[in-house]
Amino acid sequence: MKRLFIIFLLMLSGNGFAVDYRQFSNPEQQEIYESLTSELRCLVCQNQTIADSNAELAADLRRQVYEMIEQGKTRQEILGFMTERYGDFVLYKPPFKAKTGILWIAPAIFLLTGLIAVFLFVRQKKKLSGIESSPEKQEKIRSLLENGDQS
Repeated sequence: MKRLFIIFLLMLSGNGFAVDYRQFSNPEQQEIYESLTSELRCLVCQNQTIADSNAELAADLRRQVYEMIEQGKTRQEILGFMTERYGDFVLYKPPFKAKTGILWIAPAIFLLTGLIAVFLFVRQKKKLSGIESSPEKQEKIRSLLENGDQS
């Protein structure tokens, strides 16, 4: 009974990993299809291309790309349609524009901010350790701790 249950579960799980393969009569169209599906982002998964995603929306986008190629649309027309409909976010590598500038500049800003913070922290730490390492000041601190303030 357990064996049948395991086999049943394995049969069900195979449906989730079905590969959506499209066949074209022209090898150029096949190449365009594969390049487009690897350049368009799955809007549900967000970190996968529509070629890699098993989401229903990704399957719909693959179907739509297939149909547009079959209709004779060019690569640029398909990309233009997708970005018009879903925005630049649908592109896995969005172009540098005013709208997407923050996506390209933000990592550099965060890195620079982090480096400045580390630099200031290290500099502050060196100042504090320089004060503590002065023998005169250490002796004065020690005498204040032992004898108290005599003034």
